[in-house]
Amino acid sequence: MKATGQLRDEHGGIKVMLDVMEKVCDTLKTTGGIDREHFDGILEFLKVFVDKCHHGKEEELLFPALVAAGIPEKGPIAVMLYEHEVGRAHVAAISQAYDEFTAGDRSSSRQIMQEAHGYISLLRSHIDKENTILFVMADSHLSEQKQDELFEGFEKIEEDRIGLGKHEEFHGLIHNLSRIYLD
Repeated sequence: MKATGQLRDEHGGIKVMLDVMEKVCDTLKTTGGIDREHFDGILEFLKVFVDKCHHGKEEELLFPALVAAGIPEKGPIAVMLYEHEVGRAHVAAISQAYDEFTAGDRSSSRQIMQEAHGYISLLRSHIDKENTILFVMADSHLSEQKQDELFEGFEKIEEDRIGLGKHEEFHGLIHNLSRIYLD
């Protein structure tokens, strides 16, 4: 598998979790409640899988490889980096509002929903740009050998950042929450 193929596969799981998150927000809006275990899992997924692991692979390995291959850093790479930062700000705001909500401030549910919807919208657009523009550029500019090197580096990041078996746990979480919220 190409390194970009691994990132595309991860995007598939992320998109499912975004759909779950949207349904959790719908439930919060209609019932005023939130399943803490589910939402804790979603937040961990966003912070660890999406940001530390997936974005880490892109920022530390893929983007520098693209720059080395002649793709200007000021173009699509800069846009992707900016969107990663905006996404982090949304997740931080969701976490803060969720902490307030679980401490008893039910009015913070509006902030959870607002930030979650902003994040969902951002990530859906971001994933589409990466899949249809950036990864296509990567596939045409990076040799098979470079793709293999990146893939190996991705595996190391995954192992170092989230640990052995955690990736599979996250896939289990996606499966369980999608069964609850999307089926």
